Amino acid sequence: MTTARPLDSEELASTAPERKLLEAFIDAYRDVIIAKLRGLSEDDARRSLVPSLTTLIGLVKHAAAVERNWFQHCLGQQPREQITGNSFGDDASWQVGSYETVADVIAEYTAVCDRSRQIAAGFALDDTVSHPRLGRVSLRYIYVHMIRELARHCGQADILREQIDGMTGD
Repeated sequence: MTTARPLDSEELASTAPERKLLEAFIDAYRDVIIAKLRGLSEDDARRSLVPSLTTLIGLVKHAAAVERNWFQHCLGQQPREQITGNSFGDDASWQVGSYETVADVIAEYTAVCDRSRQIAAGFALDDTVSHPRLGRVSLRYIYVHMIRELARHCGQADILREQIDGMTGD
């Protein structure tokens, strides 16, 4: 007899109200991107396997910058100079200092995601804020955009991790 695997957080939210569903998906992808980095040596986390700046540790560093951009800068309307760390999600956001460890980058990302949750808690899905290119964006848009962004980067992380040590899956 086969034992079914436990339900994932996003599966548990399959009949949840919209906000809980969106939050379950974004948190699931946040967890996956961290999981792809866990258990790697410092050298393996920094291995460059593609011509771009993409490394597994760099993916998590970049994800922190994108979180800062959308939740602290855009939704929270904080000026970039008041935000600690990269808040652009640009090429520089992929760079990890030689002094930064895997544990440091995971802790940074976790703290940034906690801050994102705190900021989002003050808004309804339909609440909008100004955006320099799009005019206005809703929290709903930010959640969906971030889910898309994280899903894309989790796919990249899947491939990189498989190339490094053969690990597949969540």
